[in-house]
This record gives sequence, C-alpha cells and structure tokens, in this order.
Amino acid sequence: MIDQIRSQFPLFSTSNPPIFLDTGASSLTPTSVTKAMTDYYNDYSVNIHRGLYEMSQKATELCEVTRTAVADFINADAEEIIFTSGTTLGLNMLASMLKDTVNAGDNIVISIAEHHANILPWKEICDAVGAELRYIGLTDEYRIDYDQAKDLIDDKTKIVSVTGMSNVLGTIPDIKRLTSLAHDHNALMVVDAAQRIAHAQTDVKQLDCDFLVFGAHKMYGPTGVGVLYGKKELLKKMQPVFVGGDIVSMVTKTEVTYVDAPHKFETGTPHIAGIIALGEAVKFITSIGWKYIEQHEKELNDYAIKKLLDIEGLTLIGPKSSNNRGANFAFTIDKLHTHDIADILSKQHIAVRAGSHCAMPLSIELGINGTTRASCGIYTTKKEIDALCVGINKAKQLFSL
Repeated sequence: MIDQIRSQFPLFSTSNPPIFLDTGASSLTPTSVTKAMTDYYNDYSVNIHRGLYEMSQKATELCEVTRTAVADFINADAEEIIFTSGTTLGLNMLASMLKDTVNAGDNIVISIAEHHANILPWKEICDAVGAELRYIGLTDEYRIDYDQAKDLIDDKTKIVSVTGMSNVLGTIPDIKRLTSLAHDHNALMVVDAAQRIAHAQTDVKQLDCDFLVFGAHKMYGPTGVGVLYGKKELLKKMQPVFVGGDIVSMVTKTEVTYVDAPHKFETGTPHIAGIIALGEAVKFITSIGWKYIEQHEKELNDYAIKKLLDIEGLTLIGPKSSNNRGANFAFTIDKLHTHDIADILSKQHIAVRAGSHCAMPLSIELGINGTTRASCGIYTTKKEIDALCVGINKAKQLFSL
C-alpha cells in the first residue's frame, strides 16, 4: 500500500526525490488536495455566503461540506468547527476569548514540552492579569509527569493546555487523564493537536476536551488553514475576537447582534480554496484508514528507534518505546552540532530539521542546545530510515567521530 500512497505525491515521482523527513514542520500534499485548490481558482473563484448565483453557492456549499467532514473526522458537531488560518491563530483566538475568565491569583497549567504557540498566548494572559503559568514536567522516559500534574492543577486553575503530541519528543500524552484532572477542578481543557491530528485518531468526545486546535498543513492539506474546535455550549457564551462582515444578523449605530457559532467567529473572506482543500485532505486520510496509519506509525517507530539507538554517540530525545508515541525522532550526537548534522544530511538529499523546534523551554529544561529531528508521514518508508542512519554515520566520519 505504501507505493500506492507515495504515487499520490508528485515529489516522489521526480528523477531524484529527496528523503523527506520533515513532516513535523509541514507535510507534503497529495494531488487530490492541490487539484481541489486549482479547481477553485480556475472554475469558481468567488466569495462565499454572499452571492445567490451558482458559483458562489457552490463555493459556500463545498466549504460547509468540509466543515461537516472535519467534524466527522474528530467526532464533533459541525457547529463546533471554526475555520482559522492555523494552529497558532486558533490558540491566540482562544486565549483572547478566555482572557476574562482568568484573574490575579489564578493559574494556567501547560507542559514543559509545549510549542511556543501553546506557551506564549497563555503567558501573555498571566503577565497581564497577575496569574501564574505552571509547567508540568517530564519523567525520565520523556513522558508527562501525571503525579506532578495532579499537584499543579488545583482549584485556582482556570485553563489546562497541553500538546496532543510533542513536536520534539513524539510523546502522545494521555489527554483524557489530564482532562479529568482539569474538570475535577472546573478548569477548561485545551489540546494543541497540530502534531497529533495526522498520526493518532482524535475523538473529542472520547477525550472530553473543551477545545482543540490544529492546522491543515500538518495533515497533508494546504498552508494557511486551520481548525478551532469548541464544545457548542461554551462557544455559545463566547464573543468573537475579530469583528466585521458576515458575522452579524443586525447592526445599528449603537447595537450589534451576532449570528450563532461557528460563523460568528469567522469574519471576513476566508482562505476558501484552502478550506475546500482541507476537505480533500480529510478524505485522503480517511481513505487510507486509521488502522493502517497507526500500524504504519508503530512499525516505523519500532524500526527507527532500534536503528538510531545502534548508532554510537547518538542520544534519542524521546521515549524509547513506540507505545503512545508518534514517528518523530529528535536526537543529539556527541561532539556534533545539530545544524552541522542537518547540513551534512542535506548534502545527501535528506531533509531534516535542526534547532529548538519552537520549544526552547524544553531544550533549556533538558540542558541541550536543540536537536536534529527526523519526522515521518504516511509516505515514509523503512528504506528512508536506513538512508537517514547511513547519512548520520557519514556525518560522524566527516568529523572523525
């Protein structure tokens, strides 16, 4: 099946395709996704919700078809799906909408493994109102320390916001367990699912989280499009951060009445082509099926962990077990700088990422100057893992290590 999957990505049909191991930054896009965008711009490139003519109605309908598809994908209701420009905007929107619920003396709890996008919005709130930002630490196996989480989440906690999968460690936390802790203290649970969404089946009803955010570009979709999910009873009480056209039922000189969620949060002209293409990305993932995806992920994990740990001087920064882990491998090599490793691999046509991966507090906590990261997708093969390992050994040889 892997050959059939790879055939849908034009990059792999080129004469000298790269070993692409940077899916954690942005996944590649299959032809069905790019075709959906091209068809929009070529055939009915008009605005939505505004025109009574056929092209506008078609564009509007396809955007709403995507909303329903995304809702089904995460087991939500369509009115709980808000389109955004991506994970970062979704988290910033959410933080702005929840700011008034946090007061001096309260606290917000996140983990030390968070991406900056899931740190800075909450830090801004805490700094503004005099609340405390608390960090859940990690165990020796690079997993969330749930005992510490239990101590940190208390009756003054207003929000708990945790990654669904670490973009550095690959760790997939027990979100349901954290949600239970949050709800025991009447706190809201937020999940940054940017990395998780294409790697592990995500059911918001089963997780019972209050909000969840993700972007299309890490799930084989286009850049510039994302989703903010919120429980309908919560969204009903919340006011939009951005205001303007298409979110009101009435405006006078002195009064405004907003439409219902989710449309009251979607002012202005959205990335219409991107939303339609997101629908195709959802269709692409569901056509493969979670059973295959999760099995593929586990096999890559088991294979890559063993191969990488066999390299002398390499330290894998993440769990050594494939359980509750995504195929995301961050590592350091004794006496080699992460950027040197990535540069040497690049010269061998291997694409990885080096640095702190927008998670500087984690690097500081671990006492390292970043890592080199190889992140996999549904198209990644064991041969590409082999090529990575060969490339790493060549890097070591160049530095006589």
